[in-house]
Amino acid sequence: MSKRTAGSSGGGLTRVGRWVGNGPMELLAADLDQATIPVLAHRMAVGDLTSAELTAAYLRRIAEVDPLLRAVLAVDPSALEQAGESDRRRARGGSRGQLDGIPLLIKDNIETRGLATTAGSRALRVPPGADAEVVTRLREAGAVVLGKTNMTEWGNFRSPRATSGWSAVGGQTANPHVLDRTPCGSSSGSAVAVAASLAQVAVGTETNGSIVSPAGHAGVVGFKPTPGRVATGGIVPITTRRDAAGPVARHVVDAAILMAAMEGVERTFTPGTLRGARVGVWRRTGFDAEVDRVMASTVALLRDRGATTVDVEPAYQDQVQAADRQAMVAEFRHDLERYLRTRTGAPHTIRELIEFNEDDPVELSRFGQELFHEAEEARSLTDPGYRRQRHTADELARRCLDELFTAHRLDVVVAPTNGPAWLARGADPAGPRTALPAAVAGHPNVTVPAGFAGPLPIGVSFVGGRGADEAVLGFAAAFEDASRVRRAPAYLPTTP
Repeated sequence: MSKRTAGSSGGGLTRVGRWVGNGPMELLAADLDQATIPVLAHRMAVGDLTSAELTAAYLRRIAEVDPLLRAVLAVDPSALEQAGESDRRRARGGSRGQLDGIPLLIKDNIETRGLATTAGSRALRVPPGADAEVVTRLREAGAVVLGKTNMTEWGNFRSPRATSGWSAVGGQTANPHVLDRTPCGSSSGSAVAVAASLAQVAVGTETNGSIVSPAGHAGVVGFKPTPGRVATGGIVPITTRRDAAGPVARHVVDAAILMAAMEGVERTFTPGTLRGARVGVWRRTGFDAEVDRVMASTVALLRDRGATTVDVEPAYQDQVQAADRQAMVAEFRHDLERYLRTRTGAPHTIRELIEFNEDDPVELSRFGQELFHEAEEARSLTDPGYRRQRHTADELARRCLDELFTAHRLDVVVAPTNGPAWLARGADPAGPRTALPAAVAGHPNVTVPAGFAGPLPIGVSFVGGRGADEAVLGFAAAFEDASRVRRAPAYLPTTP
């Protein structure tokens, strides 16, 4: 497959419709890599494009490109029918909004009727009987569900030595920029599919970095909202206290539109401004020379566009991580076993999952299930020791961010999302680990492409104040407009 066929922005245009202007002249309709939801919605509104044509274009790209990437686990056979229904609604004047007719993909831990929802595990291959609440909202908004995306099995919570982007159901997802590099995880397939223009947008989930980290490695936008903004019913849990579904997109405006639909609200997105903003800079200096360079250029850009920057260092990080991990193990057992009892044909306990994996020829072929064994022996959620751990983690995570915002009168904190992607084999090395405070404290966090280490993307994360989801998305859009560094993948087999 040539890089052009694979969709590089240097010429990977897709013929998805025809322009009707002065005459019925057929043209290349849209570069999927560059198109935004507002542009596509406008073109469908004026009759220049149909959802069926757009959906067919994305289905062709999945067929052509995904064999390289293994990002898409399953294609919904009703996708073109869904698109046709959208076109008929629009013809009757009944469009449901900007997302109506827009093709999207959904992470495979989110229940989707007619399609398996496996969390990457062969133990969950019996499809659910209904949609998760967030999928219901997306269908009500008129979105076209193209299919499901691969993920790190069990949300990267089966083994501390798990390989990001690998599951027993879907195999190894590849980074589209350099194919032998990790996509990170656990929303690996969602980020890779969006980067490769296999869908306009995708839905991921995050408990601790599982949206922003793969989005950063794929060179796209990923937004982890404040927990509770999106319903989590029907999502395979790690800990329901803070599991959050969020959007992955090539453009911040698309992430904001998808986010509103996931919440079930109508909201006009307004980009923010960099001028006059106060930005705390958590550099993570010394983690990686390329990260240092990208952070320096990010700070220079922010200052050039009128923002004031202040170097900061969040406190309590080691204490938060130690307490949170132990509390999560207890929550995982409680919440997962409660969820499993709702799934027909699935194991219903951690012990039954352990035994299933031991008997399965694929499940333990890459890494073990140490966290499952640990969860089996975990404290109950009524245990005083668990309650102390959870209180410590939550309290210190909130303080580490709130103290920074208050002391320096900050609008956002910026930090590196990721370093250059490593080879996709074996356990993940330590990343910059900047997602933890926002994840535990429940602050909104969005990653935006900020630079490259050779061909490999590096993102920066903007963390907002508590509940400031719209504000942090607006700031991210302003940074995206000022930086304009994102580029389509090159599908290189390796790097020197």
